[in-house]
Order: sequence, then structure tokens, then C-alpha cells
Amino acid sequence: MTDLVTYSEKDGIATITMDDGKANVLSTVMIERLNAAFDKAEHEGAIVVLTGREGMFSGGFNLKEMQAGPKEAMVLTSKGSKLARRILAFPRPVIALASGHTIAMGAFLMLACDYRMIKDGDFKIGLNETIIGMTMHNFGIELARYRLALNYFNRCVINAEIFDPKGAVHAGFFDRIVPAESFAMAGTMAGKQFQNLNKEAFRNTKIRSRKAVFEILDQAIEDDLDPSKIHAV
Repeated sequence: MTDLVTYSEKDGIATITMDDGKANVLSTVMIERLNAAFDKAEHEGAIVVLTGREGMFSGGFNLKEMQAGPKEAMVLTSKGSKLARRILAFPRPVIALASGHTIAMGAFLMLACDYRMIKDGDFKIGLNETIIGMTMHNFGIELARYRLALNYFNRCVINAEIFDPKGAVHAGFFDRIVPAESFAMAGTMAGKQFQNLNKEAFRNTKIRSRKAVFEILDQAIEDDLDPSKIHAV
């Protein structure tokens, strides 16, 4: 059995790797392990590179937990939202290095990161909630509204359009496609570039520039835990 999350640090750059041997689903345990890894990176003051197993960044929430009942689904969704919110506010740069498919909550984790890259390949990226019968949670809608290109918002959130890496860059999921031969070193190279930034200036500017969206996202997290607001208009 593989470790769900592994952590390594070198020269001030921490690599956090998800690997459940399958789709890297975001279960309660996976989220707990990710939070523990981010705790360690924050304590060490490290830049973070978040990545996944070969061919798979994350396929989204653990559907077995999501289908256990409405309460269980709300709780797991809230935990995932709070993790993404934490990444948005993380004091050091968080670089996402997608090793493959990036779907649903996996894509939302991607949207929360400061700089986002994906390996070139035949991969699927997108928000498939309305395909699989899930009403998009408020947090997801607002994070997508904040990070995706405006002309792609409906296509991604409502129409659940799935993209290849090139299309996902245009939509706003990623900043760059990395050639397969350069992928192994891409995270470290990006991390070294981010080391040129002043730590305090980066942290303060990141928090100040996102102040308004944090207020929206925090309210969305509360609304997602209120069953009476699921169908509110």
C-alpha cells in the first residue's frame, strides 16, 4: 500500500505528492494528510510544489464518502473547500505540477495554487459535477468565477466541458504546459524562480489582493453547510 501523501524538502522547496495508487481521490484521510504536509511546509517556511502520481493529479472527491449521505457529502465538501482556501492564503508560493488528469475537486485545488503547470499529454481537465449528477457547491462556483477566464465560466461550471491541456490553459486552469522531457525538473525550476521574491512582500500582497474573494469564499463555505440554501435563488 502506498503512502497517500509524501513530503520531501530540499533547498527551501517542499514537494507534496499525492498517490493512492489509483485516482488520487480526495477522501477525509487524503485531506488530513495534505493538511499535515502543508503544516510542515508552513513551519519550515518552504515554497510548495503540489503534484500527483504518474498520469493522475486528482480525480476529485471520494465518491464512496460523498454517496454515504447528505451530511457526509456536505462535511467532505467543506473539508475540501477549506483546504483550497488554505492554499489560496498560504504564506509562501504554492506551485501546482499536474502529472495527469485533473478533475472536479482536483481541478479546484489546481485553481487555488499560485502557479499551475501540467505535463503535456492526453489528459482530461475540468469540472464534471453536472455530468455525474452533482449540483456545484457554492465554494466551487465562486473559486471558478475568481480564477477561470470569464468567457469559459459557463462552459466549465454549468456545461461541465472537459479539456485537454491546451484547452485547459485557455480556460484558466493552468498557466503553462510542460514538455514531458522537462517535467521532472519543472517544479524545482519554478520554485527557484519564486525564491527571488521577497517573502514578506509576497505574503502581504497575496493576502491583500485576495481579501475580497476570501470574504466571498468564507460565506460560500458556510452556505454549503446549510441544507436550506442548497436550492436557494
